[in-house]
Amino acid sequence: MADTGLSPHQTNISSIKLLKILELLASQAAPLGLHEIAAQCGMNQSTALRFLMSLVRTGYAAQNEKTGKYHVTFKICALAENVKSYSNVRNLAYPYMEKAAAAFQETCNLSVLENYSLVYIAQAVGTGKILMSTQRIGHVAPLYCTGAGKLMLMELPEAEIKEYLDRARPVRYTEQTVTEFEPLMRELEEARRRGFAFDNEECETGVRCVAAPIRDYSGKITTAVSVSGPVVRMTDAHIARHLPCLLEAAGEISRLLGFSGESWKER
Repeated sequence: MADTGLSPHQTNISSIKLLKILELLASQAAPLGLHEIAAQCGMNQSTALRFLMSLVRTGYAAQNEKTGKYHVTFKICALAENVKSYSNVRNLAYPYMEKAAAAFQETCNLSVLENYSLVYIAQAVGTGKILMSTQRIGHVAPLYCTGAGKLMLMELPEAEIKEYLDRARPVRYTEQTVTEFEPLMRELEEARRRGFAFDNEECETGVRCVAAPIRDYSGKITTAVSVSGPVVRMTDAHIARHLPCLLEAAGEISRLLGFSGESWKER
């Protein structure tokens, strides 16, 4: 590593100051002058200017030639798009999925919302069990009868949920499958209250699933992490014992995706 001439402590402080300026610029609807940036970031103007020049040189900020004010560029959007890609979400999520799979000793799935359907993009399998519930990567499932799917639905406006059901024409896969609007709305309300959702043999007889929401930087739920297994093992007591691990995994993955709101621990 190159010698910067700075101690680790100094380097850390400098990084924080640089990011503070970048976050400030990204949060503003209009460009800011040097004095405004320095004041809002709690720095003197010479320090703020030094970091601004670093952002300008690397292309993350630009200065208006006429006004002298600074604004963030779209280069940062490229970073955001890369983070949002499935491969990056999988890489970020997988260590936490492994922990949840190990805790439950069942299969942990990562799924995303795509065109009003649930798509499974990653899987971590618990060890030591003969009978395991698994989903093929790329498998597409309905929203109305899966734990993760209900999380995607629960934040939609009521009219949009009704439109979705009309378009999806729900199929009754098992005796437990909820296909009607009113019962589904009651389930979604319960999921909102709890902060997680269940699939109680609604998609497949003999299989139970619990899912926790993953929120992105905007607070939107487009990804979920879930654990599924045979009902004989996924009892209420077993789920209650290991649920904190799943919720913590969802919270940590959300933070890695830029979510800074309330976590399950703060509820």
